[in-house]
Amino acid sequence: MALQVELIPTGEIIRVVHPHRPCKLALGSDGVRVTMESALTARDRVGVQDFVLLENFTSEAAFIDNLRRRFRENLIYTYIGPVLVSVNPYRDLQIYSRQHMERYRGVSFYEVPPHLFAVADTVYRALRTERRDQAVMISGESGAGKTEATKRLLQFYAETCPAPERGGAVRDRLLQSNPVLEAFGNAKTLRNDNSSRFGKYMDVQFDFKGAPVGGHILSYLLEKSRVVHQNHGERNFHVFYQLLEGGEEETLRRLGLERNAQSYLYLVKGQCAKVSSINDKSDWKVVRKALTVIDFSEDEVEDLLSIVASVLHLGNIHFAADEDSNAQVTTENQLKYLTRLLGVEGSTLREALTHRKIIAKGEELLSPLNLEQAAYARDALAKAVYSRTFTWLVGKINRSLASKDAESPSWRSTTVLGLLDIYGFEVFQHNSFEQFCINYCNEKLQQLFIELTLKSEQEEYEAEGIAWEPVQYFNNKIICDLVEEKFKGIISILDEECLRPGEATDLTFLEKSEDTIKHHPHFLTHKLADQRTRKSLDRGEFRLLHYAGEVTYSVTGFLDKNNDLLFRNLKETMCSSKNPIMSQCFDRSELSDKKRPETVATQFKMSLLQLVEILKSKEPAYIRCIKPNDAKQPSRFDEVLVRHQVKYLGLMENLRVRRAGFAYRRKYEAFLQRYKSLCSETWPTWPGRPQDGVAVLVRHLGYKPEEYKMGRTKIFIRFPKTLFATEDALEVRRQSLATQIQATWRGYHWRQKFLRVKRSAICIQSWWRGTLGRRKAAKRKWAAETIRRLIRGFILRHAPRCPENAFFLDHVRTSFLFNLRRQLPQNVLDTSWPTPPPALREASELLRELCMKNMVWKYCRSISPEWKQQLQQKAVASEIFKGKKDNYPQSVPRLFISTRLGTDEISPKVLQALGSEPIQYAVPVVKYDRKGYKPRSRQLLLTPNAIIIVEDTKVKQRIDYANLTGISVSSLSDSLFVLHVQREDNKQKGDVVLQSDHVIETLTKTALSADRVNNININQGSITFAGGPGRDGIIDFTPGSELLIAKAKNGHLAVVAPRLNSR
Repeated sequence: MALQVELIPTGEIIRVVHPHRPCKLALGSDGVRVTMESALTARDRVGVQDFVLLENFTSEAAFIDNLRRRFRENLIYTYIGPVLVSVNPYRDLQIYSRQHMERYRGVSFYEVPPHLFAVADTVYRALRTERRDQAVMISGESGAGKTEATKRLLQFYAETCPAPERGGAVRDRLLQSNPVLEAFGNAKTLRNDNSSRFGKYMDVQFDFKGAPVGGHILSYLLEKSRVVHQNHGERNFHVFYQLLEGGEEETLRRLGLERNAQSYLYLVKGQCAKVSSINDKSDWKVVRKALTVIDFSEDEVEDLLSIVASVLHLGNIHFAADEDSNAQVTTENQLKYLTRLLGVEGSTLREALTHRKIIAKGEELLSPLNLEQAAYARDALAKAVYSRTFTWLVGKINRSLASKDAESPSWRSTTVLGLLDIYGFEVFQHNSFEQFCINYCNEKLQQLFIELTLKSEQEEYEAEGIAWEPVQYFNNKIICDLVEEKFKGIISILDEECLRPGEATDLTFLEKSEDTIKHHPHFLTHKLADQRTRKSLDRGEFRLLHYAGEVTYSVTGFLDKNNDLLFRNLKETMCSSKNPIMSQCFDRSELSDKKRPETVATQFKMSLLQLVEILKSKEPAYIRCIKPNDAKQPSRFDEVLVRHQVKYLGLMENLRVRRAGFAYRRKYEAFLQRYKSLCSETWPTWPGRPQDGVAVLVRHLGYKPEEYKMGRTKIFIRFPKTLFATEDALEVRRQSLATQIQATWRGYHWRQKFLRVKRSAICIQSWWRGTLGRRKAAKRKWAAETIRRLIRGFILRHAPRCPENAFFLDHVRTSFLFNLRRQLPQNVLDTSWPTPPPALREASELLRELCMKNMVWKYCRSISPEWKQQLQQKAVASEIFKGKKDNYPQSVPRLFISTRLGTDEISPKVLQALGSEPIQYAVPVVKYDRKGYKPRSRQLLLTPNAIIIVEDTKVKQRIDYANLTGISVSSLSDSLFVLHVQREDNKQKGDVVLQSDHVIETLTKTALSADRVNNININQGSITFAGGPGRDGIIDFTPGSELLIAKAKNGHLAVVAPRLNSR
């Protein structure tokens, strides 16, 4: 039996035991799971499942080629040691079902193919067994699948973790927080239809049983500029479109909204209100349901929707310049909606939008705004309202996720699993302040990633007693310091420019940076660049050499975005809001706080440093997401795009760190169990310690000392080629082992089958012999009893019915009936009938009568109308001529036909003379004159009313049926007949003497047409007929040897006819 394997979408290889059955996916079935090393035999087609096993691990081309091979086989997950690399397939591969969750649950990391669930399960088991906080860091650029990976992780924990004792409310809230945060924090971009426009870190709290009991979310750097501006082909945040599409009519009317997104300035700038892949209406239903699950009351939902609507109305506020070029609000209707939705005074809001409050020397002054300043103030208010509402929303979700059980342990005494879903490195054609912050965040995370990876490697080496070899890698601390260092870093310079008095602009910030950090090797501007590089740098740009490559930033808008100022009178207006959410978002303490608020960059830096400390306190796991193409098409692999992401995700750097020591490591038990068949000393079992068995095995395999190291609990193999050679040897060994096992198994199997068949045959034979004997005895007993009853009944057969002869009489009756069934007459002419026993004579006659009626009925049902007419005519002929005329028997087998003359044989003049009167029958005849008996050829035609005698084209005589008194014919075999007419009819010259070759047919049809069946006279000897007025004629018939018709000497017509039948 040949070894058969099948590759399934998770990357798992299944060995098929029964080749004619489908491949099974679960353990304990017909398929046998093959561990991760088994996929090495298919590495030429699907690549390796761990990049650490790449032979040429320093080659970026080999790295990307391995990714491409796996992507083409729908294998989207690959490891770099413990790091999971995920490629977005842009389609559903059906690898996230409950069955897949169970397959990865409680299984060692390397016993199953790479999968998101393998990372999730490993992290969860470490959290429970080691009681140490864990963190999963998910990174990648927009559209790479970070948000989807986060949702799948939460789904895995929700499905596989034990439910808390007090219900699954927290689990439901964890899952339902996602659609709410996506609605308010995600948007459609050029790269992704559901792009997260904020960074998110979620802590999930587990009790000592491993059940989720609480959670907490931190958000970072919401892209609030999207509220007021979107690039072409992009949309605002999802919630605006969802509300307009899915909101009820009453809700929209109360909020003053229309369903058409084109009516709102903040929603049309990207010119992409409708997206085919997004169903805003159904998404709104999900969001409304989710708000209920995470403890939003109806009033809170109404207040939240009022704020969302107010942002749309703010965008539709328009200004016009008065005679002094000061801005004035021109859209009164929008202002009314805003005052009602935000719960502020209309006049106060109008003034705040068109004036700026300035405090100088303790005095408050109102300075009117021009059109540009007023538009800036309006947009700043919209951004502030939305971003603060988003912060409040995250806080509300956190209060919902917080553990409410007073008896449960405190947060610090439980274990926590963190999920970090944060923006990946971004390099656009135009990079601004947002990209600067995002890339700074990635620099910090990359620094942390390298540090923690090296730390975990060093700890494992020390635990195994193997000497640690220093690893050469790029330390990006120099770039982090360039950005965040006090007084000298870019953020400090930016803050200083924002805070200093005087006219500070984006260009003065750039000049200050050039003066301060001009000697830094990773910083470059147009001024600092050489002649060749200046061509690619504008005067308002600077370039940073990040770990992932060079990025050029435009300083335009840096100061405004960093300041993110909201005019004081706008703050005062919002602090007076009667909307409960707004009153929490704009605290009155801000007005009394004289300290200038921290800039956006500083706030982001502090929150990032806090995040780094949080991650350092936890045991990390990493998921690196890659998108294969920008068109979101499945099965398309853009090598240039993937290479760019591999670079800025630092995957090659990570691989080099991982491969700096040993490419492969396994526990002694697992290594020995897999490869013990390659050595006769360790096969089939090794009696001693696993470590000693592995030592014997590697000596047998010829490992060189520099190829491996023996740790305390693991074997470390330095080169992938060593492992590949071992795997190839195992594959060859498997073939011989399979042959031996098959031979042994077949011998055992067929021997056992033979013994089972033999035992079964003996058992069946014994039982069958007994059954046959019992049947034979029972049959003999029954036969003897039947014979006795028949003999007893035969003796008493003539006696009245009694118990002694009843069986015999019934047998006789039954035999007769069965015999009758076989000998029933086959047609109505068959008169045979079996002779019945005396007791059944009466019944026999009744059955005979019924049988005859049935045959007659069947025969009558089967005849056609034409045949029925034929039989009727034959019956009439029989009634008239049977036994009376000699030539009748000869006519019986001959069929009567409808006519003896065709239409073409009858003169058209005759047909014209008849008019509409149809011809029912036509036959040629011979007419004998009344005087000389001279024969003349004529045609006899029968119509519904008369007999017509025709001579060629002329009607010679018409005899109406009413004037026909009778028909005479002789009893001999001649064919003469006489038509008798009334003597009183002056139109008739006398009776007509005719001869027809078909006399029986002709007379029968004439009698039926004229209704003269009873008026046909069959005479013997002679016939007298009227020859004319006052005289009669006589026809004498005498038998003879042949037919002769002639006039006799006595003036009679003499007919001599042979006698055919004696009567």
